[in-house]
Amino acid sequence: MRDPGLPSLDQLRVFIAVIDHGGFAHAARALHRTQSVISYTIANLEEQLNVALLDRSKRKPTLTEAGKALLADARAVSLKVDGMRARAKALSAGLEAEVSLVVDVMFSTCKLVRILHAFQKEFPTVSMRLRTEALGAVTELVADGTCRIGISGWMPGTPDVIERQACGFVTMVPVVAPDHPLAQIEGIVPTAVLREHTQLVLTDRSTLTAGQDFGVLALRDWRLGDLSSKHALLRNGIGWGNMPVEFVQWDLDAGRLVQLQIAEGNSFSFPLYVIRRGDEEPGPATRWLMQQFLELDQPGIPAPRNAREAGELAAAAAHAAHTSHGAGAPHAYHALADRQPLADLPRPPHAAAPAGMAVPAPIALRRR
Repeated sequence: MRDPGLPSLDQLRVFIAVIDHGGFAHAARALHRTQSVISYTIANLEEQLNVALLDRSKRKPTLTEAGKALLADARAVSLKVDGMRARAKALSAGLEAEVSLVVDVMFSTCKLVRILHAFQKEFPTVSMRLRTEALGAVTELVADGTCRIGISGWMPGTPDVIERQACGFVTMVPVVAPDHPLAQIEGIVPTAVLREHTQLVLTDRSTLTAGQDFGVLALRDWRLGDLSSKHALLRNGIGWGNMPVEFVQWDLDAGRLVQLQIAEGNSFSFPLYVIRRGDEEPGPATRWLMQQFLELDQPGIPAPRNAREAGELAAAAAHAAHTSHGAGAPHAYHALADRQPLADLPRPPHAAAPAGMAVPAPIALRRR
């Protein structure tokens, strides 16, 4: 048997298009070619590789076992070439005029503001397009090219073209209004009782996770499109639900919300990732922005980069030392500088702070 030949990139992309679009005719329309050209290209590819890639005995061509194995290789080669072309384009174009970012609603607003404030100083000529979405909608906006990078949880069904890097996590806690029946139960709330009360659930605006539920325990649920609406309904006693602890910490301290003790756990971690398309090379400003999010997952706090930041941290340390001698509990801003576990953080000093107000955390931002 002869050795396989060397297939062309065009042949591989036609092969991928036939599978992705569900047949020769659909692939021909997508690639703006005739169906006969598509069929001829696939036949030549099979001849080159000396294997049958498609089973044509049915109305719709299906992958053979060899086709299934080689399709993954075809995708990998195509993505690598697209990535090389995108990198060359970015290198020749220089600094981008605009950066587009989509952030999951679970991500800390305070951290986001601090990062974007530093970005504005670092790249004053670069425009920012910022969107906030939930669940699969973040991935969908990155996958279709609307946004160059995203901060998202990892969703099932994520396209192969999406690359991810860890950038930390959000701690979620089940909460309810103090006058809600569930709040009157001492100790662990039985799952059977929990299921009888309406659960408020953040819904996915995309089709990526259609028909799938995340953390839904109740038999009855209300689906909400944004986190602020969910927060408002929780505070008014319309059901129970999971919320980022940073978002509701003021309410927990003030008694406007109560954390439930449930059998499934009193809290859970929602991991976050920086995601982007692997076939597109980010420009200098986008790479810098990605790095700031990635450094959130690094242990320890790097040394201050300038005198102003050193002064701020020194003042914070002095304040924390003062309050530890009977002047009251230190603010969470200073506690986070020492990287204490979230569960051990001191409570904010003003219980009457606005609902949903997040406690800022110090973030080390590195220059290019």
